[in-house]
Amino acid sequence: MPDFQFISFLGQWEGYTIGEVQRLEPGLGRARPEVWIDLRPNQAYPLCCSSCGRRIDRSHDLELRFVRDLPILDAETWLRVPRRRVQCPFCGPKLEHLDWLDPYARVTRRLAESVARLCHDVPILQVASFFGLDWKTVKAIDKRHLEQRLGPVDLRGVSVLLMDEFAIHKGHRYATTIVDPYTKRVLWVGRGHTRESIRPFFKLLGEQGCRAIRAVVMDMSAAYELEVRSFCPQAAIVFDLFHVVAKYGREVIDRVRVDEANRLRYSRRDRHVIKSSRWLLLRNKENVVRTEDRVRLREILDANKALFTVYVLKADLKHLWDFRYPQAARRFWRQWYARAIRSRIEPLKRFALRLKPYLEGIIAHCRWRLHTSLLEGINNTIKVIKRRAYGFRDDDYFFLKIRAAFPGDGR
Repeated sequence: MPDFQFISFLGQWEGYTIGEVQRLEPGLGRARPEVWIDLRPNQAYPLCCSSCGRRIDRSHDLELRFVRDLPILDAETWLRVPRRRVQCPFCGPKLEHLDWLDPYARVTRRLAESVARLCHDVPILQVASFFGLDWKTVKAIDKRHLEQRLGPVDLRGVSVLLMDEFAIHKGHRYATTIVDPYTKRVLWVGRGHTRESIRPFFKLLGEQGCRAIRAVVMDMSAAYELEVRSFCPQAAIVFDLFHVVAKYGREVIDRVRVDEANRLRYSRRDRHVIKSSRWLLLRNKENVVRTEDRVRLREILDANKALFTVYVLKADLKHLWDFRYPQAARRFWRQWYARAIRSRIEPLKRFALRLKPYLEGIIAHCRWRLHTSLLEGINNTIKVIKRRAYGFRDDDYFFLKIRAAFPGDGR
């Protein structure tokens, strides 16, 4: 087989034949070897309109394009392609349809597919360096590929939602993630964590979709709760254990620890022991595994009544999410609330008073045994995606990457 025919066979550039082939070695601004291939229009190849696909008798004019293809061995591959334009009686002047090259594209479809596959696991900058492409070109290819592959999100059959926020940039800039807990699909991601920022999701869900929502799991965010009640008044609001306990740690344990350390300011050793015990007190007892940590925790709790009280009540508060029957959960809450008020520990009393209005959302866990631990795992993966790309300036692209990372299990 002649060389040009063999190259044409490998290239699969339908509609064109091989002209001159030239190899250029590195130098004069070239960082790596290049192969330039001249393609010539095959007059016997049928012309089709790229818009409607209809057969056209003859071309209207030619325009020379320089197109990148997959590398040939160690060399970048460039194609000189005279792109034919046809005069479609229905669509007007259009480029001819080619299976291997999209209209106005500067890379072949197979190179774009290779770039998109590699972008799934490798940062954009490394993909750009590997193929010798500009990072903006790689990003545009990957974004277009994700848009075509993912398409609009399918919200049919969604009945339960998980909502949580994650930090998108430094400086308290957040985005909201909404997930279907049963299929583990990311349904929507939007910048911000206010009522206005999540409203587009419910408008996308539509009136019928909003009526189908039976429960929404969230943290104790007033913005989330008000917006859900506005669009889905029939849905049960379920407050998550993780966020309530985390709030308890910040508002009660941390505050009591600091207050007790300040009270012992004249005893430098005792003050240091209390101040340095933050993470030990915030950890669950079953997670304190080292012997020296167990001994230290026991000594701190034995020596300080206030810390002992808030530590025990934190463990008891978690049991509220173990109940299956609402009445039993309410009885347990009344007992816990009374103990917190009688403790005379101001941070604990304030927390109990603030938590009381959220009781129905906590009790709803008896019916909807769901939590946002799935979302916490998703948010950790989001952080990895963000770090891998050194941050994302294009929100739409960033959110597409998140959707692609969590397509769901199809259940």
